[in-house]
Amino acid sequence: MSKNSTPTSFTTNSHPSDKWQDRIAQVAYRFNRQYQNETFELPPEVQAMPIFQEWTTGVLTSRIFSPFWEIAHPKKNQHCLDIGCGVSFLIYPWRDWQAFFYGQEISNMARDTLNARGSQLNSKLFKGVELGASHHLNYASGQFDLVIATGFSCYFPLEYWSAVLQEVKRVLKPTGQFVFDILNQEQPLAEDWAVLETYLGAEVFLEPATEWEKTIKAAGARVVTQQLGEIFELYKVRF
Repeated sequence: MSKNSTPTSFTTNSHPSDKWQDRIAQVAYRFNRQYQNETFELPPEVQAMPIFQEWTTGVLTSRIFSPFWEIAHPKKNQHCLDIGCGVSFLIYPWRDWQAFFYGQEISNMARDTLNARGSQLNSKLFKGVELGASHHLNYASGQFDLVIATGFSCYFPLEYWSAVLQEVKRVLKPTGQFVFDILNQEQPLAEDWAVLETYLGAEVFLEPATEWEKTIKAAGARVVTQQLGEIFELYKVRF
């Protein structure tokens, strides 16, 4: 499959006429391939990039992940929703935090893996993962103290994130907070990372932080805290 082609076999909770369906399917396909350890065939010039070497050896993962708990620590008995969660419950110290974990994910491979293993790890804290897109959350209004969304905002345009912000606002309690990260285009690795991801199958949008902040404000949210990483910048907002 070329980097510009779109898989048609994946469905989420989006309506068939949903204009975001093709993009969601493309991103899901890219991560399903990674979770299944499939080989990605990339041009020699991309394979020669230092960032590709770091990706293949796993070094890149530690450089790009966003430690959301440093600006919004999950508290005991809080209900927390991780959007685009991947297999995060198996990686992050939820048992130490004693917070209840809920997830929503577009990769059926990640959803199935986490649902199979999460309850074995801690059946009290793990509340399951739903398959679905971020702009249609499968949860009740006012259900969560904390919503998390890291590592995937850059695969969608700001128009999509306007819809995500409204859905997050709906499922948060009035005192709740939302933590997410954006690709900071000013960081030295940002453009190389965007090129790599595009060739891996998911086009990346490089948006100025000022446009993100306009989108956040338009959604009725205010920025409480920011934290800059090597590629991504964390935001904590309240509505």
